[in-house]
Amino acid sequence: MKLWQKNFVLNKEIEFFTVGKDRYLDLFLAPHDVIGTLAHIIMLETIGVLNINELNSLIKELHIIYDTIRSGKFKIEYNVEDIHSQIELMLTKRLGKIGKKIHSGRSRNDQVLLDIKLFIRNKIQELVFIIQDLFNVLIQLSNRYKHILIPGYTHYQIAMPSSFGLWFASYAESLIDDIFFLKSAYNISNKNPLGSAAGFGSSFPLNRKLTTEILGFEDLNYNVVYAQMCRGKTERIVSQAISSIANTITKISQDICLYMSKNFDFFSLPENLTTGSSIMPHKKNPDVFELIRSRCNKIISLPNQISIITTNLPSGYHRDFQTIKEIFLPVFDEIKNLILIFTYLLKKLIINKNIISENKYKYLFSVEVVNSLVKDGLSFREAYKKVGLDIQKGYFTPITDIKHSHEGSIGNLCNKKLKYLMIKLIKNFQFEVVNNAINKLLIKSDLEGS
Repeated sequence: MKLWQKNFVLNKEIEFFTVGKDRYLDLFLAPHDVIGTLAHIIMLETIGVLNINELNSLIKELHIIYDTIRSGKFKIEYNVEDIHSQIELMLTKRLGKIGKKIHSGRSRNDQVLLDIKLFIRNKIQELVFIIQDLFNVLIQLSNRYKHILIPGYTHYQIAMPSSFGLWFASYAESLIDDIFFLKSAYNISNKNPLGSAAGFGSSFPLNRKLTTEILGFEDLNYNVVYAQMCRGKTERIVSQAISSIANTITKISQDICLYMSKNFDFFSLPENLTTGSSIMPHKKNPDVFELIRSRCNKIISLPNQISIITTNLPSGYHRDFQTIKEIFLPVFDEIKNLILIFTYLLKKLIINKNIISENKYKYLFSVEVVNSLVKDGLSFREAYKKVGLDIQKGYFTPITDIKHSHEGSIGNLCNKKLKYLMIKLIKNFQFEVVNNAINKLLIKSDLEGS
């Protein structure tokens, strides 16, 4: 079944090529297509396109379809083009010509764009709380090991004293910025495109503000041409936010891979979480962190892929957008699974608490000695030169009693402030507004359909 089918039979090779992976990918969108259709038909009844009996019949059947989707038993039939066609076909089989009325005042263009936005909202909500769990683990580890010093590096050379507390908290704060970026992407996604139809509106007196309210959107995409221009742009912006999260995860994974080597020996993992070598019996490889690193790097490339697909497209809908679905829809599960396994491994890290005692790290404390001389009256340049000459001549004696006190330093991590910022950011998403709207829609559907 094809919603656009006329009185000819499409060439099978062309059909296979143009449908592509839609039958599989549209399963990601299936529950959202039902939700969007519920909102649309409730609105159609208010403008007289449907009567109340037709509305109730449609609501009842859509609710059954929704439950089938949630149970995992829903399928898109082989001869059906996409999720939109499948749902309309099911309604038509059960209700006759009433099922064909759901498409009034909309196009597959605004239908799929709405589905994608509802999908994005749902997936961002899942992702935010998984990121919060990782953030909390990083803060816990930072607090637990805040007094354990480690070398800090610039240019891969030992630089100044750091600590496990400082290192763990640095990535916690990075996640705060990632959530901030994700919030901006969420704001852009949280606008209703329904009613833009094929990108030029409809002669039906559609109540777009009503569907916006029903679906819990913050606002609508007003201009119908621009609403269609959001296709591709929305996915790119969201993927940029996701790539920022992936960048944080890949960076800390690289640190861990480096710090687990015997040359550093900051961390280790239980044997059952590492892999071995087929020839070297001593090997304990951090393969999971390496795979996390590489898969995050793949995700980081996603915004560029979407940009390249869309960069020379004019306004309006183009089939090129179908290609974006293939690389975009699965990315949420990919990043979610990476964060989950990363968080699990992070809790299992075994900390070496005696790193800094090794003699090779004594020059980490050169700045501490310089600062001590400055406190005793020397200018910084004089103290710097004296310590430098002492190091050259072998006279250097480190001061290992670290007393950093300013905000964000070894002695004042400000982790409580970081936790406050994260909680405040997550509250700003106002997920409850969306959840209440969707729950109300589904409950209302159940009541009206009974």
